[in-house]
Amino acid sequence: MTGTGGAARLEVAVRHDALLGEGPTWDAANERLIWVDILSSRVHTWDPARGRRTVLTTEQHVGAAKPRAGGGLVVNLRDGVGRYEEDGSFSWLHRDPVPGRRGNDAAVAPDGALWAGTMAYDEHTGGGTLVRVAPDGSATTVLADVTISNGTGWSPDGRLMYHIDTPTRRVDVFDVAGPEVTGRRTLVEIEEGAGFPDGLTVDADGCVWVALWGGGAVRRYTPDGRLDRTIPVPAGNTTACAFGGPELRDLYITTARTGVDPAAEPLAGSLLVLPDAGQGVAQPPFAG
Repeated sequence: MTGTGGAARLEVAVRHDALLGEGPTWDAANERLIWVDILSSRVHTWDPARGRRTVLTTEQHVGAAKPRAGGGLVVNLRDGVGRYEEDGSFSWLHRDPVPGRRGNDAAVAPDGALWAGTMAYDEHTGGGTLVRVAPDGSATTVLADVTISNGTGWSPDGRLMYHIDTPTRRVDVFDVAGPEVTGRRTLVEIEEGAGFPDGLTVDADGCVWVALWGGGAVRRYTPDGRLDRTIPVPAGNTTACAFGGPELRDLYITTARTGVDPAAEPLAGSLLVLPDAGQGVAQPPFAG
């Protein structure tokens, strides 16, 4: 039986008007949440214990930002992947500009490499990729002919990788073989009228939580693809989710204001949180 809950317990972590809030990531070393507003070229941080916020403005649209093992951030920008040091200085790690294309969602694999997605601004079919960027900056295309590369994550034991190409409506699962993935198959397909799968996270039970763009919800699927929980979200364009907090039990959810009526959805663009939603898995920092 599918459980539905969370509407009454959802809280506003940061009330904001992000055009395209995305990519929440818990930075354990600094006890803060990192997320981005892609179209405003901003990286936000939120320290829930101290109530502190920071904003970093990037020179290009920023699809994702993740903590680095030595401090600072790795960012998936329009023209490739770069690094920010703790003092704010920037350098390119893997620069690969393609006209009409930008970086989108990204995730750090268990081995510390960044798997960075791209998409075309006009969202034409096959205009994006999923690329593995090693800590030394070397890059390998994992998936070509992707349209909108979105949520990417790994099972707790690192043996499976999940990936979303949003227009397909699917969450696909792969077998992990070192830095490569094989055996692509469908874990779940989102039905018509429920929205499109966007970002995802994987919990300690191996269940996959999927944010639904245009669906105003986050869904939890079991490892065999069964829907067992739905979290209604008061923002139709629900974009991504991640566990955070000191014990990784709070589910943070990003949303977008673009394409919606702010009067009808006043929380669209805000960072939301569902306390004690489940048990997350610690995410490694980028090793470069």
